[in-house]
Amino acid sequence: MLCHIQSLCLVSPFLLIPSPHCLIPIHLCLTFSLFGRSVNNFLITGPKAYLTYTTSVALGAQSGIEECKFQFAWERWNCPENALQLSTHNRLRSGGHGWIWGGCSDNVEFGERISKLFVDSLEKGKDARALMNLHNNRAGRLAVRAALKRTCKCHGISGSCSVQTCWLQLADFREMGDYLKAKYDRALKIEMDKRQLRAGNSAESHWAPSEAFLPSAETELIFLEESPDYCTHNSSLGIYGTEGRECLQNSHNTSRWEQCSCGSLCTECGLQVEERRTEVISSCNCKFQWCCTVKCDQCRDIVKKYYCTRSPGKGSA
Repeated sequence: MLCHIQSLCLVSPFLLIPSPHCLIPIHLCLTFSLFGRSVNNFLITGPKAYLTYTTSVALGAQSGIEECKFQFAWERWNCPENALQLSTHNRLRSGGHGWIWGGCSDNVEFGERISKLFVDSLEKGKDARALMNLHNNRAGRLAVRAALKRTCKCHGISGSCSVQTCWLQLADFREMGDYLKAKYDRALKIEMDKRQLRAGNSAESHWAPSEAFLPSAETELIFLEESPDYCTHNSSLGIYGTEGRECLQNSHNTSRWEQCSCGSLCTECGLQVEERRTEVISSCNCKFQWCCTVKCDQCRDIVKKYYCTRSPGKGSA
């Protein structure tokens, strides 16, 4: 399994956050200490430069974490809670999300500027890893652009569609998650351009991060090191191991990762697959009765679930 050091999970339509592979957990804090930024052609100074957008970014980050959990649910590293700790001093408000601009293209340029303001500014290092993270941030933003869809609405007598109004719209969040996960699975292991590093040696130098890598890698996710196998618990690296994880067996209409989950999570990690039977009570035989109720029976079913467990006689690693 590849190690993408700080690979990407989608956050809101525009923002990307790092997810740690073979590193200690990262704490993503959305209150910062920089003092002034020019955003959308007007200047915001002091704490307001960040607090103005913190709520929206935090909502997007939370959505990104949930998408990360979905995409990695059946892999050894499964986007655990402590890996992406999100904190903000603002209370999250529910308003302002779930809407689509009618007749106007989504403002990707503004979203990209906010992404750089919150995410790229986290990289203060002067090494290859910082450059890699900045590159992956940019690749994520390019992925959002590449997935824009042309949406049209017809106008005319009796739906003749003699006139159309068209605009660019962001892809569905799940589509973007699938797109980035596919890029993650085929990420490139890259050697840094040593000449560029000697010339700049800083993530904040005058040349762009993409200049340190091959031009062909501009839109791809990259990594510098191989990852551990994530089978064994290692608290110093924030790795929980796979003991106790649920896997799927004999499942139909599932993804490749789900079909292989018991082998990947259990067998290949030196664990056995244990079948557990659980009684589940659910509503069944529901009937509508006039007027106006629905009455159901309570049915009991035995559901089989499978977990990775250590063989008897083997101690914990």
